[in-house]
Amino acid sequence: MLGVQNISRRTFLKSAGVTGALVLGANAATGSMIGTARGQSNGSSVKPNLFVQIADDGTVTITCSRSEMGQGVRTGIPMILADEMEADWQRVKIWQAPGDETKYDPAGKDAQNTDGSRSTRHHFDVMRELGAAGRYVLEQAAAKKWGVDASEVYAKDHRLYHTGTGQWFDFGEVVDAAADIAVPTGDAAPKLKDQSQWKYIGRDMPVVDSYDMSTGGATYGADISVPGMKIAVVARPPVYRGKAKSFDATEALKVQGVEQVIEIPALSDAMPAQFRALGGVAVIGTNTWSVMEGRDRLVIEWEDGPNVRHDSGTYNDELMASARAGGLVIRDRGNVDEALGSAAQVMEAEYFVPYFIHTPMEPPVALVDATQMPVKIVSSTQAPNETRQYVAEALGIEKSDVECQVTLLGGGFGRKSKPDFACEAAILSSKIGAPVRVQWTREDEIRHGYYHAASAHQLKAGLDASGNVTAWHHSGAWPSLVSLWNPVQRTGFPVEFGLGLIDTPYNQVPNLRIENGETDAMIRVGWYRSVNNIQHAFAMNCFANELAEAAGRDPVEFLLELIGEADVMDLTADGVEGHWNYGDAIEDWPIMPKRLSNVLRVVAEKSGYGKAMSPGHGLGIACHRSFHSYVGTAVHVVVREDGSLHIPQVDMAIDCGRYVNPEGVRKQMEGAAIYGHSVAMHGQITTTQGAVDQSNFHDYTVTRMDDAPLDVRVHIVEDFTHLRPCGVGEPGVPPYTPALVNAIYQATGKRIRRLPIGDQLESA
Repeated sequence: MLGVQNISRRTFLKSAGVTGALVLGANAATGSMIGTARGQSNGSSVKPNLFVQIADDGTVTITCSRSEMGQGVRTGIPMILADEMEADWQRVKIWQAPGDETKYDPAGKDAQNTDGSRSTRHHFDVMRELGAAGRYVLEQAAAKKWGVDASEVYAKDHRLYHTGTGQWFDFGEVVDAAADIAVPTGDAAPKLKDQSQWKYIGRDMPVVDSYDMSTGGATYGADISVPGMKIAVVARPPVYRGKAKSFDATEALKVQGVEQVIEIPALSDAMPAQFRALGGVAVIGTNTWSVMEGRDRLVIEWEDGPNVRHDSGTYNDELMASARAGGLVIRDRGNVDEALGSAAQVMEAEYFVPYFIHTPMEPPVALVDATQMPVKIVSSTQAPNETRQYVAEALGIEKSDVECQVTLLGGGFGRKSKPDFACEAAILSSKIGAPVRVQWTREDEIRHGYYHAASAHQLKAGLDASGNVTAWHHSGAWPSLVSLWNPVQRTGFPVEFGLGLIDTPYNQVPNLRIENGETDAMIRVGWYRSVNNIQHAFAMNCFANELAEAAGRDPVEFLLELIGEADVMDLTADGVEGHWNYGDAIEDWPIMPKRLSNVLRVVAEKSGYGKAMSPGHGLGIACHRSFHSYVGTAVHVVVREDGSLHIPQVDMAIDCGRYVNPEGVRKQMEGAAIYGHSVAMHGQITTTQGAVDQSNFHDYTVTRMDDAPLDVRVHIVEDFTHLRPCGVGEPGVPPYTPALVNAIYQATGKRIRRLPIGDQLESA
């Protein structure tokens, strides 16, 4: 449970310049809610923080401890607290917390990491409790000033009202009286509002940062400068884990503005990559253009190392061979081999998904000043505390000696939760004795980032004489995320299995087996928006569509039959123990097939599925559960005679349980359609002799206005809003690609089994 403290009179607040205000703090606690008044303490584990501050002019300042990258977290999370407190949103300000998980992670789950589509689901309860505590303290203070019982006082719209007389106080008028009022615990703890009383939760709210983000007023990592700061770019080995054998900086140092060229030592071969700086040659100077020009003039001889053998042409074939071989059985029901042997018809298909790279509009950037203690970091990071951890390691100091301030992020998609770029800045700052801002370019990001794992999938199914699926066998292979920590890891691990594979939703199939083959990781793989759900949803939904065609069945009805209407899917019945469930208890967020079937029906209805289509037109549908949410997607495609595509309409139905800001949900889903279109049509990283072939948007294409879906319609499903909040940022991506591919088949009769779609339709 959350611990709430009234810390208005604490000495540390006055030393920080916070006076004339009511301040509530929060900490993760294992017991009941804890109220602490002036001079009290609930134990040495309490570390004060400022989660809610009410000034004497009535301004409410709410702490946001998650990173804002356009997803609206600095709006949604404060909305919850403001609603419970009865604050006027127009009088609310947001304060961005620095990195310190001992203070700013009241749920005690995420260490302030903004990834995994978990911010709202892990903050909903605790922010409501904080808001209710604030409302309680204010009501008690008003009662104290009037000399009446608190039961006669209620908060509404930033005021405290007395029911008997109609008198009222503004919030700011009672902060002094509220300063010494403790927050009670147990049965006496402040009561949460009934849902019928909500005025913000569930209603559209503009994102607080949208105006600044869209007009150039926002402050991102590259906008930060401090006195004496130097700018640096780094020449990195073209092959993963390569090293600089020698370099000549003569010509680089001739560029006006270039001051130094310094080597960042390569990691030892025994040191796993994780989120560390891999090494390279840094050019340091007074401005970005100069150091970039200087880097171009470096002469470097690289030692490539063993990953020079990483070539996409052969590696992709090895992945597919591994998928065919299988090996590690992660879910098993019935007897798949026997069922396939007795099937009236056996279907088989293979699917392939290449490497992807994140391409946020803002490439990685970090400013580090290692000339003082504590060391100061300012960065557009998704993970301020992991940034502190890895920078501390790079400098040989304690994490507690590192501070991290978070700016707005120009996109993230998982890349900015990996602070290798901050480690580079820290190493350089320590070496030259000045603050250093390391700036990555688009080429750096594409050639030296963390890549979404390429994967290969073989699926087999048996059909009986009536077209029913009697057996389902899915075997996949991909380089594991764990290779960042254990380079010899050759199979996946529970987190990867839990990303839409082990929970394959076809619970009505009597015989089912899922396997994972072995492969080596020869490039840095890391999480990417939706992670492995992308390839699993692609393979499963496309194969189900192929089976429906073979059985002569309607694809939607066929899918509904495979999924069924069960309230809960119990994986332990298939021998799965300790299933990774997006880091949450399965009891709190169970797998519910009926919710997946429901969104499938909703999106079929909303999209007009089943209507007659003109020649060259197709309407494809897919559905997938990820990050606890259930999404159904329908894509209407027009395939032109030259093989090019036009997407006139996309319908997306999402069941994310209790949602906070529906406008934010719609924006995330619309963005997911654009992101999914890039994945489907264009995304592909390849390697030759270990080096990435692509470098910028001319050869790593992303969706642009001229090929983006024209009309994306988002349908928020209300049927399960009484259940806990689920993820929104990532679940919209996985079903887009299979829906598009299924639509292409309807339009052309051509099956797409390898991504990207690219020019595969030119001969369709």
